[in-house]
Amino acid sequence: MQKVISGIQQIGIGIPDVHEAWRWYRLNFGMNIPVFEEAATAKLMVPYTGGSPQSRHAVLAINLQGGGGFEIWQFTSRKPQPPAFPIQLGDYGIFATKIKSHDVAATYQLFKKRGLDVLSAPQLAPCGQLQFFLRDPYNNLFQVVPGNAWFKKNKNLTGGSGGCMLGVSNIEKARALYSGILGYDNVVYDQTDIFNDLATLPGGQIACRRVLLRHSQPRQGSFSRLLGPSEIELIQVRDRTASKIYQNRYWGDLGFIHLCYDIVGMQALEQECRAKGFPFTINSSQSFEMGEAAGHFAYIEDPDGTLIEFVETHRIPIFKKIGWYLNLKNRSPEKALPDWMLKTLSFSQVKD
Repeated sequence: MQKVISGIQQIGIGIPDVHEAWRWYRLNFGMNIPVFEEAATAKLMVPYTGGSPQSRHAVLAINLQGGGGFEIWQFTSRKPQPPAFPIQLGDYGIFATKIKSHDVAATYQLFKKRGLDVLSAPQLAPCGQLQFFLRDPYNNLFQVVPGNAWFKKNKNLTGGSGGCMLGVSNIEKARALYSGILGYDNVVYDQTDIFNDLATLPGGQIACRRVLLRHSQPRQGSFSRLLGPSEIELIQVRDRTASKIYQNRYWGDLGFIHLCYDIVGMQALEQECRAKGFPFTINSSQSFEMGEAAGHFAYIEDPDGTLIEFVETHRIPIFKKIGWYLNLKNRSPEKALPDWMLKTLSFSQVKD
């Protein structure tokens, strides 16, 4: 079986209070559908947690308008640690998460009215589209960008995640992974300059090279219509020495901890990753329980150590109240699930 990438399943976010953060993400980003909620010990992640298993409480929440979800993480066995230095544009790792919007200007006005920490008015990116940045209460940066694909529209202005902005040390080396394996083969722009739309960001006042990548082929697989298209923007700075965002910290500490893709064909993917110089560093090897859901997961590192997770979903709850769970093991790997089936996830919506 060949690999199939359905899209960005979720962005992992390490925070100090899982339920407080989830409420903020529900109210402002519409992340109100829980796929799972679980308190457990992350036994397999010891290479990234100081060599000892750490306990955590996690919620995977999605916005049914489409896009990637958030895996909201809180350590319960230790106090999650912030970066030892102020993160700047170009530091190695996930710098900002992109949030899809029906109307960027209207979303800006709404967030300003709510008193959110918006960094500037909407600015034109090099691709000619309006975008703006804001911080959540936990110092995480989000970039609100136009969305061009939606699953189940509602009155909310925003959908889920549409990608990430990542700092890298060498864009060509990074593209071996992001273009060569993850399929972001379309270069929307590749420019080096001091950019007005980045000027209000920490470190955004110096020149950088930025490359926006999209995938030319539509995503396939069970959740492809829900997760939708995404983009990756690589940032490389040359006039300062960048730092690794998670240097001397644990996976699960405060910030964006990983970028996760929903896939089918884990064995083929593992062979491809190894052949191209990105071997699996974590591999659950079989179906792994995640609250009400189950799947096979694995991790690799990009050339700068940023963690990329792959999840082959085996079971998800469709309507937990009546015990309806969907088994995905025997489905055609390229075929998308029927829209009506995924829309029943709305029965689990958390209302504030």
